[in-house]
Amino acid sequence: MAPATTSAEGTRIMVKLDDLLHERRMTLTELAERVGLTLANLSILKTGKAKAIRFSTLEAICRELDCQPGDLLAYETEPSI
Repeated sequence: MAPATTSAEGTRIMVKLDDLLHERRMTLTELAERVGLTLANLSILKTGKAKAIRFSTLEAICRELDCQPGDLLAYETEPSI
């Protein structure tokens, strides 16, 4: 599954939560329980619909998935036309 993206002014922030969960054989429900977030809020992040993420949330996700923020988020510019 392709990472979720959000577009703003020619840039995309890609959220690779789905890939990390798959690699660690963990469900979104399990991660939600471990980090103390609702399944709905994590789903919004996973699908790329989130407008922001708190550092405390990012820290908790990285702790539970044993990853770095750069493993979870990626910045990609759209090609010039």
